[in-house]
Amino acid sequence: MTPPEISFPLPVDELTGIFGSRSARPTLGGTMGIVMHEASAERLVATMPVDGNAQPYGLLHGGASCVLAETLGSIGSAIHAGPDALVVGIEINATHHRPATGGLVTGTATPVHLGRTLATYETVITDEAGKRVCTARLTCMIRRDG
Repeated sequence: MTPPEISFPLPVDELTGIFGSRSARPTLGGTMGIVMHEASAERLVATMPVDGNAQPYGLLHGGASCVLAETLGSIGSAIHAGPDALVVGIEINATHHRPATGGLVTGTATPVHLGRTLATYETVITDEAGKRVCTARLTCMIRRDG
């Protein structure tokens, strides 16, 4: 559940209510300009600029798409697991369908499985025209001490 003091849009590094003291440092998602627009265990939406996240040909870097997908899936898994759990990504895969050359891409993540020890999210990344750029799937392990 998203803490009530969060209002969107919000730079990803300001989601301190979800990760507590673990998010006190800058993150890769924050460095890449990811901005959250919606966050719950059932649906997450964020945008990321192509500029600054491109490969030498000027296309969105495939690794940047993976960072967006892992950021969304990790946040969704953390919301699902609750504040007393540690969530870590253990597997990611991505299919890059078409290039994005500018503007913003939007990632929308929805759960495939929300269990006690594993959570899996599918993220669909689209360009500003709504065309699918990438489909990614992330599985996170949920660890609970005690």
